[in-house]
Amino acid sequence: MQLFNLDIVTPIKEVKLGEINYLRCPGIDGSFGIMNKHREGIIALTIGEIKITKDGKSEYYATGGGFAEILDNSVKLIVESVEKSSDIDSVRAQKSLDRANQRKIEKDSEINNIRVETSLLRALNRLRVSKR
Repeated sequence: MQLFNLDIVTPIKEVKLGEINYLRCPGIDGSFGIMNKHREGIIALTIGEIKITKDGKSEYYATGGGFAEILDNSVKLIVESVEKSSDIDSVRAQKSLDRANQRKIEKDSEINNIRVETSLLRALNRLRVSKR
């Protein structure tokens, strides 16, 4: 299987994963896959799971959204946040989910409702990915 290069960039770190076989990302219109020689483009990402396959083994990451830039047989994910499944503290993620659920019950304003829904989505995603 042919390979392509993948880098993930966040505001606080850069993860250079090198050559990989396959990438699945959470696009705003649904998940999409990337393989070698994918058409160039920029695709918006949402909160969700990133799957990376390298040498027949899959790794999973939680992301808070961003963009995938596909150029010249390489991909750069420019995302708000990224956490490898094995690095996610599921207890902490559960506490975040509990806090977001409590805030949802309190309902202060429209802006807070949007923030609460986003917090819920992120916490649920982190919990789901932590089990991979």
